[in-house]
Amino acid sequence: MIKDKQLTKNFRLSEFIESKFFDTETQARVKMLYFETQSVQDNIQILANQLQNLRDFIGVPIHINIAYRPVFYEHAKGRSGKSKHTLGMAADITAQGLTPKYVAAKIEELIEVGEMIEGGLSAYRTFVHYDTRIEKARW
Repeated sequence: MIKDKQLTKNFRLSEFIESKFFDTETQARVKMLYFETQSVQDNIQILANQLQNLRDFIGVPIHINIAYRPVFYEHAKGRSGKSKHTLGMAADITAQGLTPKYVAAKIEELIEVGEMIEGGLSAYRTFVHYDTRIEKARW
C-alpha cells in the first residue's frame, strides 16, 4: 500500500500523513491532498530525511505526533493556515525517553555540523516542533 511506503530506514509515509488528531473524514482529505500535491510529497521526503539524521544521532525511536496539516485543517482549528505543517515541512515529535529540551539541543548540534537544515525549532513542554524552512526561526 502506498501510504505505508518506506521513506527512510526508520520512517514510513503513514507517520507523516496520519494523526490521532484527525477524524475519519479529515484523515481521508489529508491523504487525498497529499497524493495530489507533488510539493508536499517532496517536502515530506526532505523532512523524513532530516528526522532520520536525528534518529541516527540520538539512537532512539522518534514518534511523530503530527506532521502534514493542510490549510483546511488549520482554518478549522482557528489558525492562519500559514504554518510550515501545511506545506509538509514540519513535524511535532517526541523521542523515546528523552525530554523535548534535550531533543531540541541535539537538533541544534546537528544543524551546527550541517547534518540538519537550520529551519524552525521549538521545545514545548511535551514535544519538539522542527521544520525545514530556509531561514532560522526559534520561539
